[in-house]
Amino acid sequence: MTSLDPLVRCEAAARTYGGGASAVVAVHGATCEICPGDRIAVTGPSGSGKSTLLHLIAALEQPTSGNVSWHGLVGGPVPAQVAVVFQGPSLIPALNVIENTALPMVLAGRPEASARRRAQECLERVGAADLMDKLPEEISGGQAQRAAVARALAPRPRLILADEPTGQLDRTTGRHVIDVLLAAADELGAAVVVTTHDPTVAERLILRWTMHAGRLSTEPPSPLVTPSTVPEGSTQ
Repeated sequence: MTSLDPLVRCEAAARTYGGGASAVVAVHGATCEICPGDRIAVTGPSGSGKSTLLHLIAALEQPTSGNVSWHGLVGGPVPAQVAVVFQGPSLIPALNVIENTALPMVLAGRPEASARRRAQECLERVGAADLMDKLPEEISGGQAQRAAVARALAPRPRLILADEPTGQLDRTTGRHVIDVLLAAADELGAAVVVTTHDPTVAERLILRWTMHAGRLSTEPPSPLVTPSTVPEGSTQ
């Protein structure tokens, strides 16, 4: 594999829920590639299939047709080196913040002491070091999202998938979460894919994909034509 080879490739990947007349197609034949270092925003209205697409890329769900492959990531048929930041609460209620942050590394076989040291580093990075001993019920939604970001970054992933990571945060906290994600991705050399409704978040990422009614477009949106950009002598 070279540095230009894709980490993930979707080839006409589709996901349908249910069957018969009640079947719902959440993603229609999505084809795309995610390469090392990519910074991708996926925009589109609620219910357009953005979250399902991320779940397919992360192998949290399997396509009902088509194919998703992870040739650039270790782990065989199911990828490792992929971190997911979910939109809603995702911390385990019975574990405190540092235990939540260290858990993926412990489950992967890393010694607990080493995992806790790395977890503490990441909590400090996201400005949540003072939350380490608190339970999820004792912290705010914004604080919980910072901890979830720390947990995602701790195993040093090569691909970070964030599903509306700022959707439940105030603007200042949301901006900080995106700052942390992008800075960590730069440090790790990781690719980032963020689904978002927020144009200020989408503007932070270089590539823009759109979802509409389950259909993915990876083509850049056409620029708006304004009177100042219309060539002299032309008509609109």
